[in-house]
Amino acid sequence: MKYSIYSKRSFLLFLFVMIFYNCNSKHKTQYNSPVTKSEIRLTKDGYRIFLNGTPFYVKGAGVSDIDRIETLEKHGANALRTWSTDNGKEVLDKAQELGLKVMMGVWVGLERHGFDYNDEKAVKQQLESIRERVLELKDHPALMIWGIGNEMNHHSQNPKVWDAVNDISKMIHDIDPYHLTTTPLAGIDKKNVAMISNRATDLDFLSVQLYGPMDVLPEIISRSTYKGPLLITEWGATGYWEVSKTEWGAPLENNSSVKADLYRSRYEKSILSQSQQVMGSFVFLWGQKQERTPTWFGMFMADGNETESVDVMHYVWNDAWPENRSPRLIDFTLDGQSAIDNIKLKKGHSYAVEVQIADPDNDTLMYRWEIMRESKSQKTGGDAEYIPEVINNLFAENSNSITNLIAPSEPGAYRLFIYVDDGHHHTAHANIPFWVED
Repeated sequence: MKYSIYSKRSFLLFLFVMIFYNCNSKHKTQYNSPVTKSEIRLTKDGYRIFLNGTPFYVKGAGVSDIDRIETLEKHGANALRTWSTDNGKEVLDKAQELGLKVMMGVWVGLERHGFDYNDEKAVKQQLESIRERVLELKDHPALMIWGIGNEMNHHSQNPKVWDAVNDISKMIHDIDPYHLTTTPLAGIDKKNVAMISNRATDLDFLSVQLYGPMDVLPEIISRSTYKGPLLITEWGATGYWEVSKTEWGAPLENNSSVKADLYRSRYEKSILSQSQQVMGSFVFLWGQKQERTPTWFGMFMADGNETESVDVMHYVWNDAWPENRSPRLIDFTLDGQSAIDNIKLKKGHSYAVEVQIADPDNDTLMYRWEIMRESKSQKTGGDAEYIPEVINNLFAENSNSITNLIAPSEPGAYRLFIYVDDGHHHTAHANIPFWVED
């Protein structure tokens, strides 16, 4: 890894480069604003990204839907990241309009998807394809960092992966000397740090992605052999692979309020506290997706409503709460039991369900109950999953905090969902797995 350290000499060199860049007609930008020069300097407060000579602490989110970018700016973020260059120009234009900077993801083939890094022809074709995308976007003023691949160490065996990452970084630096390169890792273990330190030396810094272990990030960093600059490029809710499960293997998802509390504690105790190495973060996910459930990682609902985790990020980015806040979930039971109780129901029988909610603004609340079959997906690493169908006509009444559930007629694994809206585009949610006996 390489990174620049502030000095008078480097600053003068930067001015010379920028003057040369602006005077040379071959390198004139097609945009109205100049290219944003990004670099890393070691300051008295630790490593920091500098944009055109100004320090920039990343307060960002991973964005999967361009329509969410406006809400990101509204809540006080200053940056966003993507996972690929799909719609790259559109994303950058929107970010520039709103005054946000972008870590542009460059999608790189994954071994678990069948990409063979022993296939020299395929590796070369991939490099050339990425070159074309970089050439298209490199001069955009909203661009800050190139993120090469995503969790290339996840289910990866071939060390040539890191040779390819290094070649991509070198290619980017050759045609775009103004922007930093990194690669986001799943975790930060010694083996991968050693591999990257030997094989991907052209990268400017490392990026790390953690979920449950964010609670102990300070200990992880202190034990790590990597002492250079870091970005946390994904963090958020505890993962479905990190939680307790029912007897039949259904993971127990935290409700929206427990998640919000974890977002706040992880940001304050594990990100802000590590300012010597950590240069900021991108919270996950500023959007909605299906991953074991429709609510596990998304900070938004499918209809665009915000959850309490968005409130928390507004607070930590602005040191003030939003004007109207999301409902807070107090308790949720099925037949008087909680998710951890391995709830088993008899098909066709009726059972009481109840949710207790507190709303900070005393808004009128609207309730919606749903039942889905348990997802059977075995996908990993955020790969796309199918969404189980909602099973209708199983509630005596579907708009109150207390109602009765009629257990489905077919035996197997199911999940009960409750959604509570406040009429101001906020939703609280929770779910309970249950088993229907034959």
